[in-house]
Amino acid sequence: MSFPAYPEYKGSGVEWLGDVPVHWQIGRLKHLLRIQGGQDYKEVESVEPTSYPVIGSGGQFTYATDYLYDGESVLLGRKGTIDKPLYVKGKFWTVDTMFYTEVLPRANGRYAYYAATIIPFSLYSTNTALPSMSQFDLANHIQPLPSYKEQAQIATFLDHETARIDALIAEQQRLIALLKEKRQAVISHAVTKGLDPDAPMKDSGVEWLGEVPAHWVVAPIKMFFRFLDGRRIPLKAEDRGGRQGEFPYYGASGVIDWIDDFIFEKDHVLVSEDGANLLARSSPISFVARGRYWVNNHAHILEPIDDNLEYWAEVIEDLDLSIHVTGSAQPKLTSEALGSIVVASSPSPDERLKIQERITKIDKVTKELIKEAFDGINLFQERRSALISAAVTGKIDVRG
Repeated sequence: MSFPAYPEYKGSGVEWLGDVPVHWQIGRLKHLLRIQGGQDYKEVESVEPTSYPVIGSGGQFTYATDYLYDGESVLLGRKGTIDKPLYVKGKFWTVDTMFYTEVLPRANGRYAYYAATIIPFSLYSTNTALPSMSQFDLANHIQPLPSYKEQAQIATFLDHETARIDALIAEQQRLIALLKEKRQAVISHAVTKGLDPDAPMKDSGVEWLGEVPAHWVVAPIKMFFRFLDGRRIPLKAEDRGGRQGEFPYYGASGVIDWIDDFIFEKDHVLVSEDGANLLARSSPISFVARGRYWVNNHAHILEPIDDNLEYWAEVIEDLDLSIHVTGSAQPKLTSEALGSIVVASSPSPDERLKIQERITKIDKVTKELIKEAFDGINLFQERRSALISAAVTGKIDVRG
């Protein structure tokens, strides 16, 4: 959908802002919002979710027994995540990495929020590892100032349009989740039931596994792999050189660095040892390492009985390893515990190869569909940002 421009424009005198409608004023953000500093929350912290939210530059992260402000506010990052303003209403507490604001009488709070999202933060933030914004720079940011009535019209328009775009983004996100679930379900069936729907079945003797093809072998993982954990060598960050090398450095959930040396030059299946990762299932638990690489002491190194590595990685990925995690301070999956877990597998290398080929095909199709969905999300997000920028700077006339 295209929108009309205003009948007449004037120069704003600001390069990033360009021309603005002739009847708009040019002011500062402080003419819309009074910026206030957050405070330390330690003395008021609460574990009760019914208490008041405590918000930092990365969003809400805990609760408080008291509140710092009650009302409509636009929150602006002071340190850390500085380019993600938030709109809140009600009672809340902000910490010292987040400014809160009081919406001034001449300002519409929602318009002020949308205007804050397009601040060119890179022009103001400090050039450090942890970006920061000063209260002075934010308050004096040059800001177009339409009338209160027009601010409200722009805010109403953007609330409606961004809600529509957000709904489309949510649909794409649900599609991605469904595609991942479908992929895992199909692969799980392939590595536990095989590809032949008419194959005779037998009871595996393992509750979670149920029936498996009658000709399959049911045995502990250590019967299908050789463990090479003795060759793991952890490196401290300073020992990794702090630079981008040629060879991947693997940890519990994949590549965590690139270094200038390697200890393996044969493909293996790596399995996470990190109990926290296995309990939360926050990333893949098994994956294939190829080429030349280094492995630290947070991933088990498994050499399977054949070269069908994707097949074997998926056999392990399908397991619930969390029930085998031990230790409280530093929970982990020991090599002994991993090796004793019972799995089922075809004794035929050819059948395992066919299952691997099916996995590869499913992966290819799923990745293509997920990429299309992510591309759609990116387009929607670009459209959303462009629409907000055009409306709050007067490039389009949405008063109707």
